[in-house]
Amino acid sequence: MKDKIIDLFTSLKKYWKTAPEGRFVSFKEIASLAVGGIGIKFIVYCVNTMILSVGNTLIGNTIGIPPTAIYAIYILSVISGFPLTALRAKMIDSTRSMKGKYRPYIITMGIPTVILGTGFILMPYENMSMVTKCVVVLLFNIGFQFFYNFLLDANDSIVNVLSPNSIERTDIYAVKSIIENISPSIASIFLPIVARLITGDNTLYDMRVYRVLYPPMLVVGFLISVLIYVNTKERIVQPKNRVIQIGFIDALKAVAGNKYFWIVSLAGWIGFLEGSFGTILGWLYNYREACSAGQYAVITAIVGNASLWPNIFGPVLIRRFGKKRVLIFSNVMNIIFIALMLPVIKMQGQSMIWVLVAFIFVNQLLTSLGHFMNPSLNADIRDYQQYITGHRIDGMFSAVGLIGSVITLATSAVLPAIYEKAGLNAQKAVELGYSADNVYDVLYNVDLFQSICSVLIIASVVGATLNVIPFFFYDLTEVKQKAMVEVLRLRAYFEDKASGSVSAENQQEAEDIIANAVTNHNSEPVAITKGMSKTEKRLMRICNENIEIAKTVWDEINYFNTDLGRMEYEISKKIVDAGENNFLNEFRAVKALLPLCEGNKEFIRKTKSQIHDFQIAEKTTREHFPNGVVEFDDAIFTDLFDEADKIEIAINDVINSIKQGKEEKTPVDNLKAELKSLRKQQAENELSIKHVTKENALYIRAVKPYINAKKCVEKYENYKGLKI
Repeated sequence: MKDKIIDLFTSLKKYWKTAPEGRFVSFKEIASLAVGGIGIKFIVYCVNTMILSVGNTLIGNTIGIPPTAIYAIYILSVISGFPLTALRAKMIDSTRSMKGKYRPYIITMGIPTVILGTGFILMPYENMSMVTKCVVVLLFNIGFQFFYNFLLDANDSIVNVLSPNSIERTDIYAVKSIIENISPSIASIFLPIVARLITGDNTLYDMRVYRVLYPPMLVVGFLISVLIYVNTKERIVQPKNRVIQIGFIDALKAVAGNKYFWIVSLAGWIGFLEGSFGTILGWLYNYREACSAGQYAVITAIVGNASLWPNIFGPVLIRRFGKKRVLIFSNVMNIIFIALMLPVIKMQGQSMIWVLVAFIFVNQLLTSLGHFMNPSLNADIRDYQQYITGHRIDGMFSAVGLIGSVITLATSAVLPAIYEKAGLNAQKAVELGYSADNVYDVLYNVDLFQSICSVLIIASVVGATLNVIPFFFYDLTEVKQKAMVEVLRLRAYFEDKASGSVSAENQQEAEDIIANAVTNHNSEPVAITKGMSKTEKRLMRICNENIEIAKTVWDEINYFNTDLGRMEYEISKKIVDAGENNFLNEFRAVKALLPLCEGNKEFIRKTKSQIHDFQIAEKTTREHFPNGVVEFDDAIFTDLFDEADKIEIAINDVINSIKQGKEEKTPVDNLKAELKSLRKQQAENELSIKHVTKENALYIRAVKPYINAKKCVEKYENYKGLKI
């Protein structure tokens, strides 16, 4: 044990600033991401209670807005999120900065989120009419739709771009989750205790409690989260000078062929009722007085602790069984343990809540195991998207996810209807002698309480059952993901080589990938038997992985030896030979391919996409280039991006000099003037990049079939030129 502890500290010291061999991320980055995540989770803990949903107790029980009214303003909030989500996606995919694609938004979205969260809590709801309450809550939620969701996107997605290695991403997320979940555990323990001190009883539904706890929690959370911005580095496998400019419809068409996106999304869409039972513990404490404030603090700590364990054993399970098996197992067990809550809710005595806690703990553990894998699943899905289309459209996945928002709008009406039907309504409140102003008072009635809770548990079982079904069709293994990344590296190498921006490191990497494909593509995986030692099994797994990766890379570099590859090259060669201003003449030839595609789904998809590109190109040329298309020189991006990097470095140097000057109490007026000038240059550079990007987007729409054909021909020449 002592030797293992010594080895751990030795490794931490050795790899603190430099990643271990075969990995990409140093321990310092992982630590900064994890500790910074504590701050993000403090923000999430607070703001999540302010986000509109039918079961929201802060908005429903504390502010006093009934479920039907909550659902009405929830719809308006979600609708407002449509254009804001599209804007967010466009901003992410258009980001090109030394700071990265996501890191800058930890700061720029964190500050307004904290301001909005603090403002939401400090509003004098007790002096407002019901209409005013609804308007105020709605307006704040519209702000959260953009700033808070943007912050969440940045925090969740940054793991996807720290490393191109799926297993390493899973390991990083495990460490991150273990550490960052300290914050909600702390908050959950203190909330009932502070509530008791402020209100003198067990109620959690007093606005004074949140006004004391939330503002400092939000501010401290943001200050801690800055570590993510300061100490992490993004690594995306794509050509250095690639500029993405893609609209929502194009993104939707691009994602249409990504079956894994639809599988994972569908699981969430049809399993929307799974969390229906989530309010029961809070109701037991507040309306049934099933435990004391101290006991409830312990209960929330226990339930919150359930999310810790998947982060510890999750990576081991994924390595041993793979994401698909783990997902299916955890979801099936989840169904069983939710169903077991049904007889428990009808038990009598104080022991009932502790039995329920045991089942909810297991449920949360299993649910957290699924949530633990979500970032890794989403990262793999994006890798697959880049693999099949050639484009990295991380941000636009959020825009396409708006489809889910539309579905959620419809499905969210189900839970209020369940509440209403089960007896959580004004009519039942009046019948039982309570005020119609707060329908939740009906939960003081024992029989109605049990009836409503039973209905919610049954709804959760139905949701959990529906949630597991799509995962039976998920077959993107960890080895497949590694193979895709190797292919992406190879493609990026050739594009960088053509633009003259390839490094010696990239070249060596590409040579190693090709050498492995040449050596192992004809080999067959070796069966792993029980008689093998652990070391032998580990070596065999590595060997088998290399063989599978080699076969995928070999298929890639020999693509043009297939019927599909030959046909694609021949038509691409004709388009390229026709030239930028005459390639539209080949439109008929492309359409003539469609009848020849029968039986080949992949070729049908590619041909239909090409026909669509021709139609767009024809329209764009007619409207914007009546005198012919002039080739766009994308070298201008290199110059502008280089200038942006130089300005950014200069700004950082001047800021550091100003800080040093203030510490030494020396004049900094000249430095401030220089900083102002640099900021102006930066704004002008960003404006130029924006202008050139629009020009480039228009040009690409006009000649996209030609550009794609040119890439195909270049790819053909690159692969044919390999000495294999």
